[in-house]
Amino acid sequence: MVQAACELRGRLRRLPHHAAQDRPRRRRSAATGEAGPQRGNDFSLSLVDEGQALKDVAISHVITAIEDQSRAELHQLSNFFAALRGIARPLKNDNPLRAALFAQALARAIEGVDLDADGRYALMRLAAHPLAIRLQPIYTLLCQSLRQAQLSGMLTSHGSAIKESELRLRQFKTLTDTPTQNATLDQVAMKLDLMNTRAAELGPARAATSPSPAGALGAPPPKLGPGTGAPGTDLLSRLYDQILADDSLQPPLKVLMGRLQVAIVRLSKADPTLLRRQDHPTWQLLNRLAAHGAGFQRSDDAELKAFLQFLERVIQPLLDSAHPSALQFQQTLTEVDSHIRAQAEARGQRSAVALERLDREQRRQEWQRMLRDQLQHQLDDAQAGKLMRRFLLGPWVEVIAQAMVQHGRDASEPQTYIELVDALLHSVSPQPDEAARQRLRSQLPELVRALDRGMDAIALPAMQRQAFLDELMRQHGRVLRGQPAVEEALPAAPSLRRPAQTPEELLQQLLDERESQLPSRWAHERVDRGQLPTVPVALYSEEHSPHAHAALQDWIAGVHIGGWYHLFHRSEWITAQIAWISDSRQMFLFIGQVADERHSVTRGALEQLVANGLITQLEDQPLLQRAIGTLMLDLDRAPHNGNDH
Repeated sequence: MVQAACELRGRLRRLPHHAAQDRPRRRRSAATGEAGPQRGNDFSLSLVDEGQALKDVAISHVITAIEDQSRAELHQLSNFFAALRGIARPLKNDNPLRAALFAQALARAIEGVDLDADGRYALMRLAAHPLAIRLQPIYTLLCQSLRQAQLSGMLTSHGSAIKESELRLRQFKTLTDTPTQNATLDQVAMKLDLMNTRAAELGPARAATSPSPAGALGAPPPKLGPGTGAPGTDLLSRLYDQILADDSLQPPLKVLMGRLQVAIVRLSKADPTLLRRQDHPTWQLLNRLAAHGAGFQRSDDAELKAFLQFLERVIQPLLDSAHPSALQFQQTLTEVDSHIRAQAEARGQRSAVALERLDREQRRQEWQRMLRDQLQHQLDDAQAGKLMRRFLLGPWVEVIAQAMVQHGRDASEPQTYIELVDALLHSVSPQPDEAARQRLRSQLPELVRALDRGMDAIALPAMQRQAFLDELMRQHGRVLRGQPAVEEALPAAPSLRRPAQTPEELLQQLLDERESQLPSRWAHERVDRGQLPTVPVALYSEEHSPHAHAALQDWIAGVHIGGWYHLFHRSEWITAQIAWISDSRQMFLFIGQVADERHSVTRGALEQLVANGLITQLEDQPLLQRAIGTLMLDLDRAPHNGNDH
């Protein structure tokens, strides 16, 4: 590790060169759809296994270290580059000097160091702090140069005009441990009812104590709330105002939800559970539309337009009905879910064959262990020599597993090789009479040809193949002459009993048997997630905790085709949709907002990303929950008891 650190010192001096090289390469990748290792001829598909996930976690460490060291300077530079681009809201990726660029360059510099994945991970963590220290004065000097050029206004003022609705949503997201974030429909209804009741009581008192100007009209009647006139009228109206004010919704989706409001108001008059159950099909439908719409960056996206056209058709029965029911909303929700799933599967269709093969490849070792166990039991009762046992438990297990990977576990090819084991063991078993031996003699050529085909499939070395075939021929010759296939071995001489070990020898044996390799970084290292999206990492990352393991498995069980996620990959946060999940749920296909960005993620890598806070649902809070939260904030700030000052 010390030698590697010394070698890295020279590579760090060349980081600006790596960073400069990385920018045009990324632009070319974005333009051409390159996404890492090629897995096929007609598309690009990157594989995110545990090694790649480990590298991504290391890069996130470096990014966090740089941003913690130079937060103010990076913020000013982001404002400057956003102003140059004329963007109202500064984005991290618009800064060509962002921390992620240097983190990726560091990762590329370390690729040439002779270390395994764990060693590179440790080396990147070791280099993160020195790199952050060296970059900080460079960022400071850049900001000073911009001020000297009388551009300080572009460093501070840009992006300050934030909409009130967005500001309230940001404030709501910061309340992670308060009742406001997890407020329920019942709680907001009670608060609104109390406020309206107080306003109704204070109205006549104000009218009696405050003289009205001559000819002035009377004060407007107070708003109705739950329990005062039309039940829930004010609550539903206020909730829907919050929903339509949500800036994360695409404008055309807001228009469509605005049209749905008419049907929802009609439903509320006959279904009192609408304003009591947050799992009501109506709210689930709105949440689903918002969650899917969040996956599109532009309102003119062709796929979003197609989705909106589909929605226009499926919501029309709700709009036409004078008395819509919860069942109708449930049926619409089912149609929407089916459509989203079908569209996502269509996006991943061209990768399905390669991914199914890749998924089977991931299960190769599992199948080999299963086959070896089964053959071990079968050989316990068979009269097979040592060479035969070694062949069946070694190369032939590989032959069957290879056929499973190529054609599928239940395909005819692996079944043929499995049945060949019975034929092979039968061929070296004693035959009862001459007729049976003659039948066996006629079957042997085809048996050997089948064995050759299997050995060809795994390219078994010629020397190993010939040694087995020579031994098999010798055994067949003995069986055809009416003799046992294997000569009975002479009884082994009794071994001398080893003397009892002394306490010192026992201690030395225990020391020698200790595991010598370093433990996995996943188990003992934690990621600084200060600047990553809000993910309940503590719930999943507790080592050896059954609750953490159960929560992690529940999270992955909830991953579904059509869902949009935000995940950290190759030094950047990307938005991608699940388009395919293998039958074994060991492989997941993520497709980015650009269809050519395809990332196959193994289950092990997904577990590590979740445990380290590097993946989250695109909408970590449903639309309805956000609306309830921002409404509660508004009600908390409203004047109480008639005091406006």
